[in-house]
Amino acid sequence: MSLAPFRLLPYFDRRPWGRLNLEPWFPPASEPIGEVWFHERNQSSCGQTLEELIRRHGRALLGSRAATPVFPILSKLIFTAERLSIQVHPDDDYARRHENQWGKIEMWYVLRAEPGARLAMGLREPVGKKRFVEAARNGEIERLVNWIEVHPGQVFVIYPGTVHALGAGVVLAEIQQNSDLTYRIYDYGRPRPLHLEQAVEVASLGPYPGCPAPVDLGEGRKLLARTNYFATELLEITRSWRLPQDQESFQLLLVLEGCGRLGSQACRAGECWFVPAASPPFELEAEQPLRLLRSYLPEPLLL
Repeated sequence: MSLAPFRLLPYFDRRPWGRLNLEPWFPPASEPIGEVWFHERNQSSCGQTLEELIRRHGRALLGSRAATPVFPILSKLIFTAERLSIQVHPDDDYARRHENQWGKIEMWYVLRAEPGARLAMGLREPVGKKRFVEAARNGEIERLVNWIEVHPGQVFVIYPGTVHALGAGVVLAEIQQNSDLTYRIYDYGRPRPLHLEQAVEVASLGPYPGCPAPVDLGEGRKLLARTNYFATELLEITRSWRLPQDQESFQLLLVLEGCGRLGSQACRAGECWFVPAASPPFELEAEQPLRLLRSYLPEPLLL
């Protein structure tokens, strides 16, 4: 069975820290939008949700590497007008034992950043659990986290246990393990629950270890991240490029810039395309220079 690529229609998620201006990816919003999601519950250009298509086509859609019934990847575009909470995500082991769900590892690729925009990654120095909890309660945590001025093109892999936060004035693409499990540590006085008891159990109470630098693969391709749950490449296409086919994994193509064609179908910035594992080969052709994130399963998932 062969299946042609299809679009996942965006899901717009309202957040108190979101923004109205989503251009050039989407039209302006009437309410603050913080995240635009592409995952299994999204409607598709086929008229069904991805979840329904998976039930119908199974491995022809997902490929042989998809080792769990949960669709493994969640892709997002994130738009910030205010600071997000300081937070942390657990690993799979803790999440299964305490939440009966998956943990979370994610990658950020920065698309835009206003002058002086920052994000926090890890702590400036090692601290004990007692001081960490006290700092979260009295606000000192804002000074303990390591704030980094952010610029377009930067890549961050956020491992489980990494204390992190995203500041105002940033647009980024996020590729992550398909889980929304987040423990808030500090939320700048917003009336939302915190999760200090869980956070102090899972947080790495020291500096961010860093992540591998992008690897140039040639032909306009760079490997940005490789985890047990996803691998993500940056594709920069000025003319045409034949998409490698892999019967073992689906591919997600998140279009960041430009416009062109996926085979016979037009594509543009802001769209997310699902390429089934059993899709026939096709060319990506740029009418205006294309920049995309290509995500796929690099190896069997850890159970």
